[in-house]
Amino acid sequence: MFAGLWARGAALECRSAALSKFPRQGSFRLLHQATTTSRVAQASSRAWLKPSSLWSSSRAFTLRAAAPRRPFDPRFFSANAAHAEAATAELPVLSPPAVGGWLLASAGLVFAVIVVGGITRLTESGLSITEWRPITGVLPPLSQTEWEEEFEKYKATPEFKLLNHSITLEEFKGIFFWEWGHRVLGRIIGISFVVPLAYFALRKRLTATLPKHLTAMALLIGAQGALGWYMVKSGLEDSLLETPGAVPRVSQYRLAAHLGTAFVLYAGMFGTGLAAIMDWRYATKGFWSGMKENGAKWKEVLENPHVKRFSRSVKGLTALVFLTALSGAFVAGLDAGLLYNEFPLMGGRLAPPADELFDPAYAKSPDRSDIWWRNIFENPTTVQFDHRCLAITTYIATGLMFAATYNPALRAVLPPLTKRMAKSAFAMANIQVLLGISTLLYLVPIPLAAMHQAGSVALLTTMIHLLVSLRRPGAAARAWRQALQNGKKAL
Repeated sequence: MFAGLWARGAALECRSAALSKFPRQGSFRLLHQATTTSRVAQASSRAWLKPSSLWSSSRAFTLRAAAPRRPFDPRFFSANAAHAEAATAELPVLSPPAVGGWLLASAGLVFAVIVVGGITRLTESGLSITEWRPITGVLPPLSQTEWEEEFEKYKATPEFKLLNHSITLEEFKGIFFWEWGHRVLGRIIGISFVVPLAYFALRKRLTATLPKHLTAMALLIGAQGALGWYMVKSGLEDSLLETPGAVPRVSQYRLAAHLGTAFVLYAGMFGTGLAAIMDWRYATKGFWSGMKENGAKWKEVLENPHVKRFSRSVKGLTALVFLTALSGAFVAGLDAGLLYNEFPLMGGRLAPPADELFDPAYAKSPDRSDIWWRNIFENPTTVQFDHRCLAITTYIATGLMFAATYNPALRAVLPPLTKRMAKSAFAMANIQVLLGISTLLYLVPIPLAAMHQAGSVALLTTMIHLLVSLRRPGAAARAWRQALQNGKKAL
């Protein structure tokens, strides 16, 4: 009897000692651990008093592991469940990885529509559909009669009368499907963006700053469709038939606006998606820009003078990449790639003659005050020369940016992800230059020209990724990270 009382007393002492080591605000997990410890002590004391023959393995108990909990379980922050729920309710909404994945997938669709749009332009298919029907236009002609009706509409266009008057119905179907596929892909982008946006917004899964930004993107998608039709209309005007030497094609200004809007959409979706995923990683794991052990030092890194200067140069280079890609739209719109198919010279010179670069024939004002800007945007020779200059400047600037990452003072503080993306950007710049030169030398073959346009998007992608790698974690991610660290300290 006395031995049993002594064993129980020893067990209570063990339990009290175990509980006294933890703060009172600890979570339920601590109580579970303390209880388990006391049971071990109690069982050990009983085993010391009982003969070994009476203690078998079948009677031994097992330690039950705690059930897995969510990364931000309210019980991490307070032993009082009600108080914990109130504490977590005060934290801002942090977008889950699903939001980032959806935005990256949307960016991938925009990448695809840019490439398909380039092929549509190269195959001269953009004027094959003469109407804009956002709803009924989803279905192509399904019968022979419908195909013939669509073909008759195309026969009334300046492009058919001036260029394709000998085209057959089967050949018309080939160019029709490129334009139809481009339009349908645009509709798919709209649906696949707006529907998940509504879902995430209603479920309150979007960080505070995201709803207005994503709503602006949704509106821009709709505007992009209208802008595309506005561009096509410029190539269907009957006035082209009355202009001597006119070529039935869309306005290079509207083409540049259409492509530029697509680039802005792509950059917004891709950059926002990356930022959402990186914020989640920082909040849950403390990772930042490839820094796993020192992710908490992001503020120290970003405030470094060398990093600040490098970040400003990256922003300027990203703008230069965008401008170079936009100038390519003028090259495509004016078929300027079919001139001076040599590199690096143009007609045996580094630059064409001045009177060719600034031809007075392009001036429309009586005093010729518009000769400068009209030649820059409407003269194919000047447009190609400008694109060459911008491309060479972009390539040199990308090389200098990459070389700067090997400066010991800068390299010592740059995050690993930033160094990798700087290398990727320079590698992509090399590929893009080779594609551009090859496209020019081989008289703009469709496969090379399409890859060159895709390369411009890929180069912009690396620059956006580089910019995001130098972005500080969002306010919501910082708040959740701080809450998680406070919860761990309480443990």
